[in-house]
Amino acid sequence: MDFTKIVERIKAILASPRTEWPVIAAEPATVGGLFRNYICIVAALPVIAHFIRGSLIGYGGFGVHVHTPIGMGVLGMLLHYALTLAVTYVLAIIVDALAPSFGGTKDSVQALKTVAYAWTAGWVAGIAVIIPWLGWLVAIAGAIYGIYLLYLGLPHTMRCPADRAGGYAAVTVIIAIVMSWIVGMIVGGTIGTAVLTGASMTGMHAGDGSTLTVDPDSALGKLSDMGANTARAAKDLENAQKTGDVAAQQAAMGKLMSGDSKTVVTSLSPRTLQGFLPDELDGMKRSDFNAQRSGAMGMQISTARATYSDGRIRTLQVEVADTGNMRGMMAVASAMTPAAEEQTDRGYDKTYTDHDRLVHESWSTQTKSGEFSVVVANRFTVKASGNAEDIDQLKQAVNDLDLGRLASLKNEGVSGP
Repeated sequence: MDFTKIVERIKAILASPRTEWPVIAAEPATVGGLFRNYICIVAALPVIAHFIRGSLIGYGGFGVHVHTPIGMGVLGMLLHYALTLAVTYVLAIIVDALAPSFGGTKDSVQALKTVAYAWTAGWVAGIAVIIPWLGWLVAIAGAIYGIYLLYLGLPHTMRCPADRAGGYAAVTVIIAIVMSWIVGMIVGGTIGTAVLTGASMTGMHAGDGSTLTVDPDSALGKLSDMGANTARAAKDLENAQKTGDVAAQQAAMGKLMSGDSKTVVTSLSPRTLQGFLPDELDGMKRSDFNAQRSGAMGMQISTARATYSDGRIRTLQVEVADTGNMRGMMAVASAMTPAAEEQTDRGYDKTYTDHDRLVHESWSTQTKSGEFSVVVANRFTVKASGNAEDIDQLKQAVNDLDLGRLASLKNEGVSGP
């Protein structure tokens, strides 16, 4: 095992995929060799990062800090790792089986190369979960870049026509997302609920036994649409790179990140978001205010945060964020997230939909603290967290921020047809 070669391959596939894919396709390899010399090493990176975040660093704030017990963390890490390797292999089998349908050539080794090197972006970016707040955005960006890598690689590894690579990639991505979602459910201990509710969530309906239709408004329908849009956006990015037009490349990258090949979204200005955080909220004075807009890899996120306190019991951090061109993925996440609730003698945690808005709330009866967050218009997130007398005070803080006016800005900064 040569770690130097692994690092060089990671650099090459991420920085110059158009020239690296032909090299990869021409390399002699075996299934066992790919696992031993690359997949088993690189796939472990995000798994270890999740363990470090959950068991060593922990989650929390406002005096509440939660760690997954080391023993449970190790078990979860091993399970996650084993399932990741299994899904990689199964997805390679599916890519191989799909090849003739898209004018490609079946080859199990090339199919495994396709999956392993396309997923490299997601595996490497998955390390970012260690970073508070923005880490998950980096991880998502890496996963989406992996879609672009897949699109570029299929014509070389599976020898499909270039004009059919988009559809091939879209179908593969849909299957990969569903499989990864199932892995998450298993690791999270909720696979029983997922199995029981899966049929209604997917939106798949069998007709006469030989046909299968997908409800376009269902979670799977939205995934299918996003996959097709992503493939088209990847093609736009490729064309922009050929022209050398930097502005066109940036616009194409934004479309790729959003999974929408038709529109570009500029997130709201920090000043606009600032207007949703008043000087006083439900009798509490504002302090520690900040607002900013930042972007990377085609993503642009605006956030405004402030601390509110009544000087006695309540100390809340309130945050309003605009996900900008990530709104397409927010819509898919809202559609796919199942209702869930967990009650313990220490409090509760639940996720549900209220008036087409995805809501998450958690409360600790021991520390008298919690969190209430809501997704508005599949684009904005509003969250209140901290210490209060009860969860209703957190809900009140969020609802006092004029969510209706925020929703009315859902098309602000949107350009395209």
